[in-house]
Amino acid sequence: MTAWKGLTITISHLFASNSRRKITPMSDNNYFKNLEGTNTIQYPAQKLPVPEVGRYQLEVEIDDCIVCDLCAKICPVDCIDIDVIKATEAIGQTSDGTTKRLYAAKFDIDMAKCMYCGLCTIVCPTECIIMTNQYDKSVFELKDLNYEFSDMTPEDAAEKRELLEKQIAERAAAKAAAMPKKEGDA
Repeated sequence: MTAWKGLTITISHLFASNSRRKITPMSDNNYFKNLEGTNTIQYPAQKLPVPEVGRYQLEVEIDDCIVCDLCAKICPVDCIDIDVIKATEAIGQTSDGTTKRLYAAKFDIDMAKCMYCGLCTIVCPTECIIMTNQYDKSVFELKDLNYEFSDMTPEDAAEKRELLEKQIAERAAAKAAAMPKKEGDA
């Protein structure tokens, strides 16, 4: 009896699923009722609606990034890799008026490791890292899922490091020159 009931359910589903799926918005009251008796969607010709609060691909607006490194520190899977170079002076402002004092020599996100938790977007003080509604970035090579957001070339990074080292050396020399004067005054 149980096998017969299972077979009738299977056969009823086999013949009931002849219609193509109609794409309706998620706000529609009958959204889940429309799933009954349909086959899968014909992707990419048909696409499902994307919820506004969905967590998909990460995007970084590097001009608004102050390179605080909070996103990399909070990431539970270490998919964010940031290389910071301290600037010798203020280098500009973000769109919300925050002063930028650090260069992002490297800002990479490995989306193959990302677990799409959204923690990095929450802790970002300038809201420069966001989750987009794009979910279909298929690639053939795994290395193509490593997104590079920094616009600094290796030559520029080396130049900025040299400027910082020069400034540190000048400050150390000035401090060393001031020490004997203090000791002579005492």
